[in-house]
Amino acid sequence: MSVTTAHKILIATAIGFFLVYALWELAQYRQFGEAQALAWSAAGTCAAVGLAIYLWRFIRSLGVS
Repeated sequence: MSVTTAHKILIATAIGFFLVYALWELAQYRQFGEAQALAWSAAGTCAAVGLAIYLWRFIRSLGVS
């Protein structure tokens, strides 16, 4: 396995974890109504989107379509 393949796998895994975390915090917000949980859910979503953009740009920089 090359370093770039491992990097893509790790970033994709991180995106998945951030999305699961964001959904978990959203469920906490819906259950308890705490604004802090909603803020953490938004932060997790932003992190997942940021990493997805990074992964997309990383793959494009490798010259892969």
